[in-house]
Amino acid sequence: MTISLEISLYPFADKYPEEVNHFLENIYRQKNLKIETNSMSTIIVGEYHKIMSLMNTEMFRFFENNKAVFILKISNGCVI
Repeated sequence: MTISLEISLYPFADKYPEEVNHFLENIYRQKNLKIETNSMSTIIVGEYHKIMSLMNTEMFRFFENNKAVFILKISNGCVI
């Protein structure tokens, strides 16, 4: 099943742009996903299990070393 996921990251850090960019670097390394980043969020389109596994791994990794808020919207009907 193909889904779209919109994610916004708000790290509690003075150098938050660097933290966001580092998080996005790991997302952009993934193959077989359509990824678009704008000034407010990143939209990821691809297979449900791949995206959810990626989010589980990368969000956990981020939370291990940082305090932050993630906002996610997930849809199987609004696939770009």
